[in-house]
Amino acid sequence: MIDDLNKRIEDVRREFDEDTRGNVGSKEFNLVREKYLGRKKGRLADLMKVLKDVAPEHRPDAGKLINDLKNELEVKIQAFEAGMSDRRDVRVDCSLPAFDTPLGYPHLISSIRSQVEDIFLAMGYLIAEGPEVETEYYNFSALNFKEHHPARDEQDTFFLDGLPETLLRTHTSPVQIRYMQSHTPPIKIISPGKVFRKDEPDATHTPVFTQVEGLLVDRDIHFSHLKGTLEVFARSFFGEDVNLRLRPSYFPFTEPSAEVDISCFLCGGEGPDCRICKGTGWLEILGSGMVHPRVLQNCGIDPEVYSGFAFGMGVERIAMLKFGINDLRMFYDNDIRFLRQFGRP
Repeated sequence: MIDDLNKRIEDVRREFDEDTRGNVGSKEFNLVREKYLGRKKGRLADLMKVLKDVAPEHRPDAGKLINDLKNELEVKIQAFEAGMSDRRDVRVDCSLPAFDTPLGYPHLISSIRSQVEDIFLAMGYLIAEGPEVETEYYNFSALNFKEHHPARDEQDTFFLDGLPETLLRTHTSPVQIRYMQSHTPPIKIISPGKVFRKDEPDATHTPVFTQVEGLLVDRDIHFSHLKGTLEVFARSFFGEDVNLRLRPSYFPFTEPSAEVDISCFLCGGEGPDCRICKGTGWLEILGSGMVHPRVLQNCGIDPEVYSGFAFGMGVERIAMLKFGINDLRMFYDNDIRFLRQFGRP
């Protein structure tokens, strides 16, 4: 009987250690204490009931074993309670300020590009993208650039060493060529992305900048469609009150071509000291025109059946106009004092 009692005592000791292992809170530990030391239903109370079945000559030894276990559990419980008291004494100073965790937000150039994309997506345009490393054919020849056009010169364009007729694209127009070669009209796309030119950095130039170009090709497309589309864009982006002005210009890939101006949205053309339009009343925003028939032919599209228009704008340019920024380099200087003015936490 003593051997059986020893086994039961070891079982109780093992169960107690398992029940108090790990992170036990005060509520859980009160349940553990009641489970083992409860006067009526505790495990030790159950062991005491066994004494009546032990032979009289063995009862003193059996009683000592149970009493030793009781003392052992009480010491462990006191030690645990002391540790819980120490943990309760650890205080958090709620008067300290919270840690400042700033939220990130899109760079102004990314934000403006997204705004432009959203405007044209709402008009039913698709977004088309292409490689930044291009061939001379897609960047120049297919777009009707003459063989000796100045833009083909190495002083103006980044050609890649060891790769003949390979360059960093100078505009996103090659995306339009690739798209027209792989799709049949009607075509209605914009092509946003980075472009590269050998410009010395100054207040209005940088070797890398962002463009958004647009292209629409379909039957019976006229110059009036181009003007209407650009009016929708300009009034959506700059404000409902702006007016449009188109001035004759020249681009190899469009004919006729036009530079597009908007009326100054700050002074309305009536401020001789306006910091944006400098008193002229007009702001140049982009170039445009009707797609040259030779460009359509280069893409396998019959210019006798289809016509189209194209336009292109610099994202940095329209951002500078909209916010009155007078130095292009400020976009890339990573001065947080400048950039956070346009953030949206």
